[in-house]
Amino acid sequence: MEQKVVVITGGNRGIGRNITDGFVKAGYHVVVGARKQLDLMEAYGDKVTFVQTDVRVEADHLKLVEIALGKTGKLDCFINNAGFSEWRPIEDIDERFFDDLIGTNLKGAFWGCKAASKSMESGASIINISSIAGKRGSANNTMYCASKFGMNGLTQSLAKEIGPRGIRVNAVCPVMIPTEGLLEALNQPFSPVKGDPTQFIAKFAQDNAALKRLPSGDEVAAMCIFLASTAASAITGQCINVDCGVFPQ
Repeated sequence: MEQKVVVITGGNRGIGRNITDGFVKAGYHVVVGARKQLDLMEAYGDKVTFVQTDVRVEADHLKLVEIALGKTGKLDCFINNAGFSEWRPIEDIDERFFDDLIGTNLKGAFWGCKAASKSMESGASIINISSIAGKRGSANNTMYCASKFGMNGLTQSLAKEIGPRGIRVNAVCPVMIPTEGLLEALNQPFSPVKGDPTQFIAKFAQDNAALKRLPSGDEVAAMCIFLASTAASAITGQCINVDCGVFPQ
């Protein structure tokens, strides 16, 4: 069977690392675009290619696509995962914070979609890692929510645009998953946490999740692998919650 190749931005840590691990186990060659390699090569050897990437720069996405095409001659899947969250009230949002968050979360996904769609063939797919924050607002979270609402709009619009070419575009919308990055964000002064982030997450799960728990990074990865597969050949333009029933739709 011909090996498939996937590009994953931010695939070196957090949920992105879970997605990288899942696609490696599924037999893909994974091209990871991130600022730092961390321990990817030690963990995966030649199953992963690391490319130093600033997702805010369009040329870096073009380089990721070029390298992926050099592996197998085609690009099967491109996953826009790189991003970060931080709670901040609107009166404390300055232009630097605006540009950094929108530049990473939304512009980064846009450039990834543009670079990938240009070189993809029928049967390929784009997956944007969004959030349920892209479907409902929350206090002190206007900037992050705006970036994820934008990502969901990008997903739906692009699905219509390149669907006639047989290319699918979907978004995955997790709820809070206690990665290192999220815990750092929850420790910021304007986050909803009043005390211990771990206790806050546990209480949030009990109070809000139908399953009384929150999803794991591996469960997000499993959804991505499904969406990239032929089993999901009729699914496009969807923003799918992976949230254990926090926000039923």
